[in-house]
Amino acid sequence: MNFLDAVILGIVEGVTEFFPISSTGHLILVSELLGLPETEFLKTFQIVIQLGAILAIVVLYWRKLFFDQAMIKRIIVALIPALGVGFLFYQFIRSLFESPLVVVVALFVGGVILVLYELFHKEKEARADLESMTYRAAFFIGLFQALSVVPGVSRAGATILGGLLLGFKRTAIVEFSFLLAVPTMVAATSLDLFKHASLFSGSDFPLLFVGFATAFFVAITAVKFLLRYVETHTFLAFGIYRIVVAGLFFVFVL
Repeated sequence: MNFLDAVILGIVEGVTEFFPISSTGHLILVSELLGLPETEFLKTFQIVIQLGAILAIVVLYWRKLFFDQAMIKRIIVALIPALGVGFLFYQFIRSLFESPLVVVVALFVGGVILVLYELFHKEKEARADLESMTYRAAFFIGLFQALSVVPGVSRAGATILGGLLLGFKRTAIVEFSFLLAVPTMVAATSLDLFKHASLFSGSDFPLLFVGFATAFFVAITAVKFLLRYVETHTFLAFGIYRIVVAGLFFVFVL
């Protein structure tokens, strides 16, 4: 990996982390297109730069993350399923990162589900906001997030779909997806660094920093764009995008 590769992957991470299109899946596919060898460092790099995107949420939502006690409790409840699955199946989950086919299938299936939801779901006039979220609803959304341990599923996509099924406003569940991403990704990254930090050399850290910083600045713009977008649009375009990307990658790469 060189610095240009790190910048490209940082851009991909910053754009895709909070969209329902799977940042991990895109990082794996783009790494494949760049011809990067499937090393332990690359796997960890793909995880660590997600912290750059997560830092963007901390900067934009620090009041809710640190001072809104009711929201903090909901986040903790929603975090439980993903932490449990991640801890119990860590090695299996990490092995999935080696299979672009898993990513392609997950992208395709997730895209079909999003398209079907948007085509057949009838929007209710009154939909719930974050202040009305119960702990039971938070845990249910957390169960959906746990599905995203499979690369290509999309943490944001699974979380958003769970919230939509419960009747939350699009802007509300998108914001909750942002907030829930912070402890989820910090936990995942901390576990990975703890297990693999000894594999890094001094020359690796500049690459990690470049990818991290790029993801941070790009993510701030992406977050603001998505919030404006969902005020007047559905997630249909994201579903179609997932299907198209999965098809193109399957035909021309796999």
